Amino acid sequence: MSKTTRATQALEKSGVKFTVHAYDYDPGAESIGLQAAQALGVPPQRMLKTLMAEVDGKPVCAVVPSDCEVSMKKLAGAFGGKAAKMMRPADAERLTGYHVGGISPFGQKKRVPVAIEAAALGHATVFLNGGQRGLQVELAPQDAVTAAGAIARELTA
Repeated sequence: MSKTTRATQALEKSGVKFTVHAYDYDPGAESIGLQAAQALGVPPQRMLKTLMAEVDGKPVCAVVPSDCEVSMKKLAGAFGGKAAKMMRPADAERLTGYHVGGISPFGQKKRVPVAIEAAALGHATVFLNGGQRGLQVELAPQDAVTAAGAIARELTA
């Protein structure tokens, strides 16, 4: 597995410190984020999942703990919209240039607004997808916000 992806290149370019962690990706897992947390021995609150959605028809990226569900109402509100819905997987792959299970908020093909769950800022480090299945990057949550050009908001139900 390559440990150099568009996501890791984007992080290097932004100048933030991060560590790469590889694990055995299970395509049959019920929850990719929870499986990654278990494989790496990380509490699910620190393993953040990247979700692609649409707010009022415009693409956005939501980053929330792997053991939480995103609130569509809160997601819409975070971006000043009225309604949010999850993006179809094929659309998410085309927009980001990543495969589902390997979507990272960093280095996406088309830059979209990103919101990170505010509660994640309470951890010393968090894990986010590194741009391919079975690859996570660990970094300080504030560095993740900076590198992704994100806003921190309450997004979970």
